Amino acid sequence: MRIGMMADTYKPHISGITNYIELNKRHLEMAGHEVFIFTFGDEDYQDTESRVIRSPGLPLVDTGYYLSFRYSRPAKNLLQTMDVVHVHHPFLSGRLALRYCRPLNIPIIFTNHTRYDLYAQAYLPGLPPEISQSLIESYMPDFCTAVDMVISPSPGMAEVLRHFKIKAPITIVPNGVDLSNFHNHRGKSLRRRLGLLPDDLLLIFTGRLAPEKNLPFLLRAFSGLQEAIPNAHLFLAGDGPERENLEDLAYDFHNGHHIHFTGRLPYEELPDYLGMCDIFVTASVSEVHPLSVIEAMAAGLPIMGIRSVGVGDTVEDGISGFLASEDLAAFTARLTRLCLETAGRQAMGYRALQASERYDIRRTTAQMLDHYERLAHAGKSRKRSLSFHLRNFLEYFKS
Repeated sequence: MRIGMMADTYKPHISGITNYIELNKRHLEMAGHEVFIFTFGDEDYQDTESRVIRSPGLPLVDTGYYLSFRYSRPAKNLLQTMDVVHVHHPFLSGRLALRYCRPLNIPIIFTNHTRYDLYAQAYLPGLPPEISQSLIESYMPDFCTAVDMVISPSPGMAEVLRHFKIKAPITIVPNGVDLSNFHNHRGKSLRRRLGLLPDDLLLIFTGRLAPEKNLPFLLRAFSGLQEAIPNAHLFLAGDGPERENLEDLAYDFHNGHHIHFTGRLPYEELPDYLGMCDIFVTASVSEVHPLSVIEAMAAGLPIMGIRSVGVGDTVEDGISGFLASEDLAAFTARLTRLCLETAGRQAMGYRALQASERYDIRRTTAQMLDHYERLAHAGKSRKRSLSFHLRNFLEYFKS
């Protein structure tokens, strides 16, 4: 089967969506399928994987995204040979899928990976929430009705989509993770190499250092924690537009030397950093299906997060971690408790490891492949039916 993944951005831009597409592509190819990625920009970038098809685009500042309303002719022609296409961004890629694939009865699947309402508030702070919600409600319902299948990675995100008046059926398929990478980490040796003491308590966040991640809140919570637990350290593993501001904020704290910015890590090094730590922390409320949380769970870490869509769907409060409200005092209090209760924390880490199994990439890819095959078969039937009626129509005039 020929599968087209359509995304507004791809590597070298790093994000949860990028990692998801790359991982699924690899496992689908291992199953014998041809997978093509259609994206924009970075035409001079040397891809380390095959079948990445790039069309020109106008860069949107330094976001990693490009603006374009069409594919190059070769990209369009190739896209129209797919058996099924999977859209990962609804606005640019989504419209092109409807424009290029719908007339040929090529099935279109759309996965909603993002809380677009919260992203609008983070990147356009002057925009009233009512306006961003109205814009989403004016676009998303019709788009979701026009595609063949809408997928949400979590039940909570499905409820958010319903809130935006989407009436199309929504199927839950979690985004998968290659758990084996996180089970087989070398965290203890990395801890020694970094010169950390055996009784140091290590917290870690992984992801883009971006406004929607609510990281100033996290740094303030850690500042309060560190007053009670002086041997606590916080690692921020990632990079992004907020890094300089966060470094300034960390410097303002007396405990700034206990906050470590690793920069962007090669993905193969991430399991070791997670494995050397004791707790994964996040203050983000914009997650749809937090792969970083699942990766931490697969490394055996309990999670400290805010009760919200995505994180709340993944973490069981009191079982695989703690969830708190977006209140600094409440969050800091629960984080402190998680740090102090060593036996409970270790038990939560073990249960988090067990819970991560439901997100095994082999399991989620098999689920997705079932949907691809069913829709591709239906698409071919529609094409055969159209050809049959066209032949009859021509025969009518011949007679």
